[in-house]
Amino acid sequence: MGAGCSGFEFRFWTTGFKSEPHDSADLGGKGEASSLPSFREFNLDKLRAATSGFSRDNIVSEHGEKAPNVVFKGQLDDGVWIAVKRFNKSAWPDARQFLDEARVVGQLRSERLANLIGCCYEGDERLLVAEFMPHETLSKHLFHWETQPMKWAMRMRVAYFLAQALDYCSSKGRALYHDLNAYRVLFDESGNPRLSCFGLMKNSRDGKSYSTNLAFTPPEYLKTGRVIPESVVYSFGTLLLDLLSGKHIPPSHALDLIRGKNYAMLMDSCLDAHLLNDDRADLIRLASRCLEYEPRDRPNTKTLVSSLVPLQRETEAPSHALLGITHGSASPTKPLSPLGEACSRVDLTAIHEMLEKVGYKDDEGIANELSFQMWTNQIQDTLNSKKRADAAFRAKDFTTAATSYTHFIDGGTMISPTAYARRCLCYLMNEKAQEALGDAMQAQVVSPEWPTAFYLQAAALFSLGMENDARETLKDGQALEAKWSSRR
Repeated sequence: MGAGCSGFEFRFWTTGFKSEPHDSADLGGKGEASSLPSFREFNLDKLRAATSGFSRDNIVSEHGEKAPNVVFKGQLDDGVWIAVKRFNKSAWPDARQFLDEARVVGQLRSERLANLIGCCYEGDERLLVAEFMPHETLSKHLFHWETQPMKWAMRMRVAYFLAQALDYCSSKGRALYHDLNAYRVLFDESGNPRLSCFGLMKNSRDGKSYSTNLAFTPPEYLKTGRVIPESVVYSFGTLLLDLLSGKHIPPSHALDLIRGKNYAMLMDSCLDAHLLNDDRADLIRLASRCLEYEPRDRPNTKTLVSSLVPLQRETEAPSHALLGITHGSASPTKPLSPLGEACSRVDLTAIHEMLEKVGYKDDEGIANELSFQMWTNQIQDTLNSKKRADAAFRAKDFTTAATSYTHFIDGGTMISPTAYARRCLCYLMNEKAQEALGDAMQAQVVSPEWPTAFYLQAAALFSLGMENDARETLKDGQALEAKWSSRR
């Protein structure tokens, strides 16, 4: 592993890029950004279903004590991928303040942003919903690359697009950006860099903004604990150092190197053969201005944009080519639920534990009610068979359990998809995959939208060597499970 590449990000509409200067304020309302739905309030159950119950497998970024939030990837019922930022319960005690703040950020629309598309504030929950960017962060592409370092042309495009994003936000009255760093720059499916909208929201315990994840904080923040627009420019300067060097360099050290004209120590050695001296000097000069100690001496965002236009190279090349990724890469696969995962591995022990744990809960509203007249000796015998079957199932005596479940099912007076599911597992334990498939299909007949029936069918199909059919059935179960979760 080298010193920097690979990424996580959001979508974009262009294949190439031209460096003609244009007003960053015009970046809203064009291309894909204009086709995004309006900002809306999300139902908590919908977000819970989209993220598989906020599963740890879906976490894409996590912060510590000073940044009480976690970001999950998720997929909505219509197939759209989202990023969900979940604050802890101590953040944003005032739901109205949270909603007002989110709505302001949600009004922004630009192809330079990973745009905010909604929020949720049910109970103690405070969640933000944004476009999902499939190609990860600048940090991964720049510092942790595996096959090739980021090209100079791409580094300059990152700087330019980022400056445009900041200038657009400033033009819309949103000049403050919290924790501007390499983790906040994301890459969409075309490989274009975008600025995460999450940094436009205050991180709040008490309604005040506070820094959480800056490697090198602006001098004025150390004095006042507040972020001002000029602080954002300072952080932009540290990002320019990242792009120059391919690593984190403390601004004070970088400025010492610049004053001593020791430029070689600042540069990423992977770029020596490809870098024009004039380009290097211009970028170092711009970074120095951004890192001025006095906020008033730093350039504004419009100056950042105009200064970076002449540094654009290979402007006809699409971003995905410069970044070394495949254009339109497939969206990430949503992880299976624990039961779905166990069935995909045909992990019968794990399946048994889950079926035993859930009991007959999923029979609610499906199993038929018994009238008073039906309480005959035959009914009592049927119920006793179920008790014997459940006891044997619990004790892992799967042969006895299968026989007793058969007696219960053949009694014909009670309908229970769970009984079919349990006998299905008993058959799998006894290497009777065909019989197991039949029971899983029968469970589906009784309860057509029960995900467990589909998952068990997949386990039986895997056991029969029918892998393609099994994988399709897993997908069906996963889709149904998302619907079930949204109803609960």
